[in-house]
Amino acid sequence: MESVLEKKVKPVNSPLGAGGTEALYQRRKKLVPNGLGIFNPSSVQYAYGATMINADGKELIDFAGGIGVLNAGHCPPPVVKAIQEQAERLIHSSFNVALYDEYLSLADKMIELLPHGDATKVMFLNSGAEAVENAIKIARQATKRPAIIAYGGGFHGRTMMGMTLTSKVTYKAGCGPFAPEVHRINFPVYHTKEEIISEEEFSENEIQKLKEFFKTNVRAEEVAAIIIELVQGEGGFYVAPKSYIKKLRKLCNETGIMLIFDEVQSGFGRTGKWAAYEHYDVIPDISTWAKSMGSGMPIAAVMGKANVMDSAGPSTIGGTYAGNPVCCAASLATLKYMEEIDINSLGVKVGNIVRARFESFQQKFPDVIGEVRGLGAMLAFELVKDGDYKKPNAELTSKIINTCAERGLVVISAGVHGNVIRILSPLVIEEALLNRGLDILEGVIAENAPNP
Repeated sequence: MESVLEKKVKPVNSPLGAGGTEALYQRRKKLVPNGLGIFNPSSVQYAYGATMINADGKELIDFAGGIGVLNAGHCPPPVVKAIQEQAERLIHSSFNVALYDEYLSLADKMIELLPHGDATKVMFLNSGAEAVENAIKIARQATKRPAIIAYGGGFHGRTMMGMTLTSKVTYKAGCGPFAPEVHRINFPVYHTKEEIISEEEFSENEIQKLKEFFKTNVRAEEVAAIIIELVQGEGGFYVAPKSYIKKLRKLCNETGIMLIFDEVQSGFGRTGKWAAYEHYDVIPDISTWAKSMGSGMPIAAVMGKANVMDSAGPSTIGGTYAGNPVCCAASLATLKYMEEIDINSLGVKVGNIVRARFESFQQKFPDVIGEVRGLGAMLAFELVKDGDYKKPNAELTSKIINTCAERGLVVISAGVHGNVIRILSPLVIEEALLNRGLDILEGVIAENAPNP
């Protein structure tokens, strides 16, 4: 079988490069609403592995991975083949109208890889935001309670409930009023170099704050679910302490609150395991998945303990296109391909290389590189002023991203202050290509760092 990295033949009659990158952006300006963000000033007409070819015919190293969607790389051949073959047989019927094997086979595989206790059930949707919407509906029906607790810095999508749960206010400016009965608490950020207490003590303090929150803001008996990203994506790649999550699981058990893990960005090898929650030895009641489970095809999932999932009433969850057969076929092929190439080992390998380089950046450029953080290959560093993490440097972050783009490296930012550079490269990236991209990034930082 042709490997990902051998698939370098330009598609026939590709129209996307007509006029080059600048011409595409001029067309975009004329045709597309301004509210659709530009995270990186690049273009693409075809791609393979961790390489994109832009509209000017220039090769780009992809450190964005379609915002964490391409853990298995661009256009993995087994997935392309599965899409082609499925499209010839069945593109759509709606699973509610006429069911099909592709949905059920993918369900079998997801449950095999990510069991939630003794009995697990799963449903498929089109996006991470839809998965979150449906997870909340299921939790409310399972508990007969209205309230939801989310975290500062969290990102859960751009639908109405997703925006309500999302912390970054610039993503939802002018879009309210938002969904009621959503409450927010601080994410448990443990700064290893600054805390004077242990992580265990810190976690216990945070849980006590949550218990106090139940007395001053919303009764625990009214809370349906607590939703958390174990590694915050848009929030800046903060990692929840293991001791905190264990204590949170215990508290949810005691109060009857559903614990929801949003694994949309952290799943499928990104942290070196199928799920970030596997690092915590904790099983959620409900979990949400998307991004890399379909190699770029629009598919997502809500999984949960069978009795919880069965709490949803008839037709209260789902959608017309949810679990589309082509997307299911692509996802099943993706998961099998990930097993074949041992995606989790690749996540560990990429993560080790990137973390070592980021920590070297931090030592070389202490005035501009703040904390390095993340889990596995879900890694980031923050740009600061005068070496002070309390002084975020969004302007420098933007300059680095734009300069990297000019030099053939696609990177994107994160963080509520827009001062975090994150790495979400395909995990199939060749080591030499990964280091070449990191060399570009280091060179750009060096040009902008005072007193290296």
